[in-house]
Amino acid sequence: MTVNCRSFQNSYLMKPTIISKTCTLPDGRQITLETGKLARQADGAVVLRMGNTMLLATVVASVNAKEGIDFLPLSVDYQEKFASTGKIPGGFLKREGRLSDYEILISRLVDRAIRPLFPDDYHAETQVNIQLISGDPAALPDSLAAFAASAALAVSDIPFQGPISEVRVIRLDGQFIISPTLEQKEKADLDFIVAASIENILMVEGECKEINEEDMLTALKLAHDVIKTQCQVQIELMQAAGKTEKRTYEHEVKDEAFKEELFKVLYDKVYDVARQQLANKHSRSELFGKIYDDYIASLPEDTTVNKDLVKKYYKDIQKAACRNLVLNEKVRLDGRKTNEIRPIWSEVDYLPSAHGSALFTRGETQSLSTVTLGTKLDEQMIDGAMFEGSSKFILHYNFPGFSTGEVKPNRGPGRREVGHGNLAMRALKGVLPNLQEGPYTIRLVSDILESNGSSSMATVCAGSLALMDAGIKISAPVSGIAMGMISDSKTKKYAILSDILGDEDHLGDMDFKVTGTEKGITACQMDLKVDGLTYDVLKEALDQAKEGRLHILNEMKKTITTPNAELKPHAPRAVTIVIEKDLIGAVIGPGGKVVQEIQKTTGATIVIEEVGNKGIVNIFANNQEVMDAAVRRVKNIVAVPEVDQVYDGVVKSIMPFGAFVEFMPGKDGLLHISEIKWERLETMDGVMEVGEQVKVKLVEVDKKTGKFRLSRKVLLPKPPRKEEAPSA
Repeated sequence: MTVNCRSFQNSYLMKPTIISKTCTLPDGRQITLETGKLARQADGAVVLRMGNTMLLATVVASVNAKEGIDFLPLSVDYQEKFASTGKIPGGFLKREGRLSDYEILISRLVDRAIRPLFPDDYHAETQVNIQLISGDPAALPDSLAAFAASAALAVSDIPFQGPISEVRVIRLDGQFIISPTLEQKEKADLDFIVAASIENILMVEGECKEINEEDMLTALKLAHDVIKTQCQVQIELMQAAGKTEKRTYEHEVKDEAFKEELFKVLYDKVYDVARQQLANKHSRSELFGKIYDDYIASLPEDTTVNKDLVKKYYKDIQKAACRNLVLNEKVRLDGRKTNEIRPIWSEVDYLPSAHGSALFTRGETQSLSTVTLGTKLDEQMIDGAMFEGSSKFILHYNFPGFSTGEVKPNRGPGRREVGHGNLAMRALKGVLPNLQEGPYTIRLVSDILESNGSSSMATVCAGSLALMDAGIKISAPVSGIAMGMISDSKTKKYAILSDILGDEDHLGDMDFKVTGTEKGITACQMDLKVDGLTYDVLKEALDQAKEGRLHILNEMKKTITTPNAELKPHAPRAVTIVIEKDLIGAVIGPGGKVVQEIQKTTGATIVIEEVGNKGIVNIFANNQEVMDAAVRRVKNIVAVPEVDQVYDGVVKSIMPFGAFVEFMPGKDGLLHISEIKWERLETMDGVMEVGEQVKVKLVEVDKKTGKFRLSRKVLLPKPPRKEEAPSA
């Protein structure tokens, strides 16, 4: 048989068959999905376009799973090309590098939305890539990434129980808006990204300004209505592309009869351990592990039992027993009621050298948080394709291996650390004083020292306490709580759990984190692992979360109620001086000579920037003496000379007709020979010396020339008049 290569090449290189579908947003704007033009060797590829924003999403999956893999090796990467907005990357290499924190956060949004919808027994390595190839601030790409990824999966043969989509919903001036512009987003008091299928909400991520629970539910419902339309258009695209049939796979060895037998042998033993209600997770794990070890030890040496299957099915037995304990007896693994919060204790000012510190412990979860105050020079620079600028509030979250009693190499923050830190940052930033007007850069670091669930919420609580300890005037303290849920679709039983353990997170159907003040919610993050969460159940979870949040806030108040009145003695002091725009150059001096000299002689740090039509001079010092000296120098430079005011001057030069005296930095005035003394002087010889300090009064500013006329004699006692001689 002869194959005509030329014919094959020509057919492949022919103009592609392009399939596109369009959906419309409530305000009339359109989103288009297109497949068949780009990246045709991927298993699925879609270009999503809204306005001038374009995303290319591709998916590729291995046909077979690697040996020994019993999970889904899914990787999701979102990257913004700098060329998409006509920019050249910064740095030495001038090319896109490792993903930024912002790109990691978007990758996590997509991952969390799609991961639950792959079949449980599907273990083939799967890769999702989303690239921003054209950017437009009027159509923000972060909330469109999951839409594009789901569409790419829809036009592939990869098993995926979607479609899903994501939308951003904000509230501006009391009105809800879907897919806002960047300008609208910045002014909103509510900003959520919501992911959902046609039937159910899957994920929520966002921040808000102390809103109530009803407003949050309203936002979610509006977002879900739009998502249903976007899911439907993906179904139409999939049908048009002829990808309704997905690939078959067999990634797991199964033995249902053996599974049933193992359940009969081990389930009751596992259930009995769960019923012991042990608060210590290590003790509980040891008892669960002993049941498994004893069973393995009981097997004969020549057994044909597949031990890998035993391990897999034992996990299923553990999960089933722990879930049934909650559903049937309303008893949790550590003995708490469903709405009960673990014991809490906290402490502030724990670290004597930090600018602010707090230790927050809830059950077996503990955060040590620190606050450091810096200058504008310490701001975090942001250089991205869509955004650039700086941030004056930085929050870092660290999760070392010892916090869970594990040996784990320290390789820097992973995606989980970035995501948890961002959630805590969003929870707290709304209660900070106006950072744009404030002089300080604030870095808050949470080091997790123990972890058994909800360490991100411990970060929020510890961070709030540390900010108050540092003397940062937050508007209100913020607490956070992680909610969980266990449900059974067959019996319709469910239980909502407050302040979940790590084990309850793994075996549960929901992870719902909520932060807020006494007034309302400031941030939230929700991930659902089960279908069928109704809005009634979601409202119940929100109400129970509010109850828990307020309890935690009351416990925090036992430690500190309001921000400290003063900064720590060793914290840098800051003074802001607003000057006229045209005086900025005088403070800086030629080549920075003046400001550098002030910093060198006083020990202060001075940062000058132009904001609007004004100059902002921020002065930082470690003690009051240094601060006073620096402030005095700057004020002298920018001060406007006032007639009739007395100044301490220095003689700069001597002329036959008088002396020129520098009475303010950079400002000289003429002290005429007639204004030195009341007595008449015929010459300047021996009267004054260059460098001599002299007190003078500004008596006149020439309206035409702007020159200054000084006087010394008016500050001296006037001699008495000589009496006239009597007439003859």
